Amino acid sequence: MTLVFERVGPEAAAEVLGVVRVAFSARPPLDPPADALAETEGSMKERLAGFGGLLARLDGAAVGAVVMDPVDATMWLRRFAVLPDQQGHGVAHKMVTYAAGIARAQGLDDLAVIAREELPETLRFWERQGFREISRESPAVRLHRPLNEHVVEALDAEAMFELGHRLAVHVTNGDVLVLSGGLGAGKTTFTKGLGAGLGVRGEITSPTFVIARVHPSTVGGPELVHVDAYRLGGIDELDDLDLDTDLDDAVTVVEWGEGLAEGLSESRLEIRIVRAEADEAPLDLVEAPDGADPRRVEIVPVGPRWHGVDLSAL
Repeated sequence: MTLVFERVGPEAAAEVLGVVRVAFSARPPLDPPADALAETEGSMKERLAGFGGLLARLDGAAVGAVVMDPVDATMWLRRFAVLPDQQGHGVAHKMVTYAAGIARAQGLDDLAVIAREELPETLRFWERQGFREISRESPAVRLHRPLNEHVVEALDAEAMFELGHRLAVHVTNGDVLVLSGGLGAGKTTFTKGLGAGLGVRGEITSPTFVIARVHPSTVGGPELVHVDAYRLGGIDELDDLDLDTDLDDAVTVVEWGEGLAEGLSESRLEIRIVRAEADEAPLDLVEAPDGADPRRVEIVPVGPRWHGVDLSAL
C-alpha cells in the first residue's frame, strides 16, 4: 500500500467534500451538529480558494482531507477528516505531520484546530499529536501546537538510542535537557545514547533509586548529570544535592522534568517522548511492522542558547 499526500485547490472540492461528509457523518450525533455537515461543494471551493488543502491518497483513493487556513502566524486545520475504515492506520497522524511541514516552510509559528469537547477520543488524538488546549468555549475546544519543535519518529529502542547519540554533537557545557514521557517511554534509553555520544563512563540506568548520578567524561568533554526530578519534589532541591560537579561544566538531563522546566534554565531543550499507538508508524511506512513499539520524540528548543542551532538533521 502506498500513502501519498497531494496539495489541492478548488478543483478538488468534490473529493474533499466527499471525505469530509463520510467522516463527520460517522461521528456520534452532536448538539449543535458539526458545521462540516453543512458544507456544500460551493462552500468547499471557497475554502480551498485560499491556501488550499491536502488529500491523503492510499493507492490512489482519497482517504483523508484537510483544509489549510493560515491566519496571522497560525495555520488552522479545518475540516480535518479521515474515512472511518482508514482510521487507526496512521493516516491522520501522517496528515498532521505533513501539514506541519508545509506550515513551517511558510514561516508560521503554530498549528491550530477546533475540536468538540463531547468527543474525548478526538481530543486525545490531538493531544497525542503535540497539541495543547488554549481555550474552551463550550462545546468548542481550541488547541495549538508550536512549530519550533523538531519531531523525530523512533521505531524501536535502537532508534531511540541513536537519536540520543546524534543529539550529543549539539550539546555542550551548561546545557539542560528536560525529558518527559510515561513509564517505559524511552527516556533512559535516549539518555544512554546521549551518554555514548558524549563519551562518558559509568552505566546509565534509570535514576529511580538514586536521585542523581554524575557520569564523568572519558574524552575531555562535559560530564553528564542524570537527574530524577519526580523524586526531587521540586527543582530547587537540585542545588542541595551536593553533586561532585558544577552544573555549568556539565550536560544535565532531567527526567520527569515537565512542569519544572521554567525553573531549570532560561535556555533548555524540552524533549517529550510519546509512545505511539500501534498504527502510528513512521512517515515512510503505512503501518508499523509487527513487534514494533514506535515513539514520537518532540524536541523543543527554548531560549537564546538554541537560537540558530539547526536540529533539523536529527
